Amino acid sequence: MRKDLLLLTPLAGFGDLGLLLLRLVTGAFLIWQSHDNVFSAARMQEFAGFLSQHGFAAPALLAPLCVWAQFVCGILLVLGLLTRWAGLLITFVFVVACVMVHWTQDFPGWWPALILVFLGLLFATLGAGRYAIDHRLRTQ
Repeated sequence: MRKDLLLLTPLAGFGDLGLLLLRLVTGAFLIWQSHDNVFSAARMQEFAGFLSQHGFAAPALLAPLCVWAQFVCGILLVLGLLTRWAGLLITFVFVVACVMVHWTQDFPGWWPALILVFLGLLFATLGAGRYAIDHRLRTQ
């Protein structure tokens, strides 16, 4: 009993709820940060210019790919659908962002992209949890 109290073992029963909340907030953030580029050609052009400034090849091609990847992955996380695939894609996008954009920044400048790398890895390895479409597909 003391060991359970020390290790807070009963909280493990809320792991799926924790994954749901983390998926929802991460998905909402990805949707929020990409939606303006998805729905505005001017904002997409601005983002392509940003990529060009940071040395990306073919920024006119990569800008929509990056933005749509974030937008779609955000939706997938909210739904808990194809969560492991979304996690892998998020990891890839934000590793590239860290290397190409944030490399010369201090740690606080890296933090948002870096945390998304590790959230992507978490979702890729743990999946969506019980409160997700993935779970329903797996159990049918």
